[in-house]
Amino acid sequence: MSSIDHNIISELGSKFGGQIILYEQKTKDGTPTIWTDKNNLIEVLKYLKNEITLPFKMLYDLTGIDERTRTKRDDQPASDFSVVYLLTSFERNQDIRIKVALKDKDINIPSLTTVWESANWYEREVFDMFGINFTGHPKLTRILMPKTWKGHPLRKEHAARATDLDPFVLTESIRDEEEANLKFNPEEYGLDTKSEDSDFMFLNIGPQHPGTHGLLRLIVQLNGEDIVNIIPDIGFHHRGAEKMGERQSWHTFIPYTDRIDYLSGVMNNLAYLLSVEKLAGIEPPDRAQVIRIMMSELFRIASHLVWLGTFAQDMGQMSPVFYAFNDRERIFDIVAAITGGRMHPSWFRIGGVAHDLPDGWDKLMQDFVNYLPKRLKEFDNIVIKNRIFKARTIGIGVYTTKEAIEWGITGSGLRATGYDWDYRKKRPYSGIDKFEFDIPLGKNGDCYDRALVRMEEMRQSLRIIQQCINNMPAGHYISDHPLAIPPRKDKTMTDIETLITHFVGVSWGPVIPAGEAMVPIEAAKGSNAYYLISDGSTSSYRSRIRTPSFPHMQMLPFITKGYTIPDLFAILGAMDFVLADLDR
Repeated sequence: MSSIDHNIISELGSKFGGQIILYEQKTKDGTPTIWTDKNNLIEVLKYLKNEITLPFKMLYDLTGIDERTRTKRDDQPASDFSVVYLLTSFERNQDIRIKVALKDKDINIPSLTTVWESANWYEREVFDMFGINFTGHPKLTRILMPKTWKGHPLRKEHAARATDLDPFVLTESIRDEEEANLKFNPEEYGLDTKSEDSDFMFLNIGPQHPGTHGLLRLIVQLNGEDIVNIIPDIGFHHRGAEKMGERQSWHTFIPYTDRIDYLSGVMNNLAYLLSVEKLAGIEPPDRAQVIRIMMSELFRIASHLVWLGTFAQDMGQMSPVFYAFNDRERIFDIVAAITGGRMHPSWFRIGGVAHDLPDGWDKLMQDFVNYLPKRLKEFDNIVIKNRIFKARTIGIGVYTTKEAIEWGITGSGLRATGYDWDYRKKRPYSGIDKFEFDIPLGKNGDCYDRALVRMEEMRQSLRIIQQCINNMPAGHYISDHPLAIPPRKDKTMTDIETLITHFVGVSWGPVIPAGEAMVPIEAAKGSNAYYLISDGSTSSYRSRIRTPSFPHMQMLPFITKGYTIPDLFAILGAMDFVLADLDR
């Protein structure tokens, strides 16, 4: 973090004379948050990105809010909808949140696609979910929902459950319409069908294809064997995770988070709960924090093992995927012994974890920490040092640090360019700053360096887990904050008010104080964060899930041009995306 104390609000006021900032909003996460007029939006954001000292180069997130039924809105202007821009300055190690208020009769706002490349998909998502129009956008169409979908799902009037809708009947006319909409029309995307000397071919890859690791459709424009352009067609895994977050209680949404990046288990819980705890003012005890770190790093290894095995398989090797999944099973045996679950244990809770570590947990962990280093050496020999693997990945899918930041790339993909940024080091959470570990960096920003970084990350995760084993604090595994646990049982049997509080807390869940908060974490695939808004209720008013796979996949057309189809699968494999993380 820069040693200079930069008051970003004052800097904006000095630059624009104060007329730009309509309101300054206080948030629970402490992120500087201002409201500006949409007519000034582009000018403000260009200044923050390109002109201000230590600029905000990354558009970390862009989303919308339906404000119409919100009741607690201190320090905010009247609006029916709002659009929220979260920018990141790596030099300052600081974020800034810019908001624009919109009225229902005029839900138009200028597009940022001329300012940030990454704004394209984010604006399409806000249009899809809220119906907000971004004037000047090159192709403002639905991105997660089918073209034929009626309504905008994240508006408050839209049904949250299938049972709120009429039963679906697949008629012949509906089927014909859906099939017609699946047909790809190159002209619709501004793609030429021929060049001066040849016709282009359009190849459908997916939705069912082993190289896409799930339901992902890629329409590839080819000039001979060379890729000219790619149109990703996403949303096949979309199930309304953010809508679910707004209908479930704060507690009951925890299991849903496991299913976002479904390879990272409790790490999803952590990103969500850190934001909930920031809203509620809850500080988990030391033991709970170390347990969380230990389990999160264990799942980081589990996720990286899946990436390693499937990436090797994409490159033509069959054996490593079985070895990697076998080692992942060893992790699941430990997870099952500690939590009772395996892939989706949903074990973290508001203020801590579900229960204390069982007897013998340390031996299970120690045996695994002793076992894996030798296996990682074997993976180095059979995969990373394999000459065919190296030929397929070195110099393929190259991008620079500047390009990565422009497109919103985080995690291993950013560090492979040589840029030293890891949220565990830069913005420590859950006590991770007390641990010693190194941040692996690449040099070339290609598929091979992304592989090298992840291999070393597994070794660093083992270092962290070893420190957890050696230095596990004594004490409680969950906070005694009244929003984290029900009243003690002996009190409930003698005091009716306490009994009522216990009953309400268990059946409805806690009432989280009104406010807004987001705490980014270093997840397995990049930076993950939950932007949560409480209206002082038992459930979230707005649950925005910022996942790494979404911006990463948006960059795919940019980094594949000029390569071939086999190179495309190397680039996809090195990306380490998960479809539920992409589509939510």
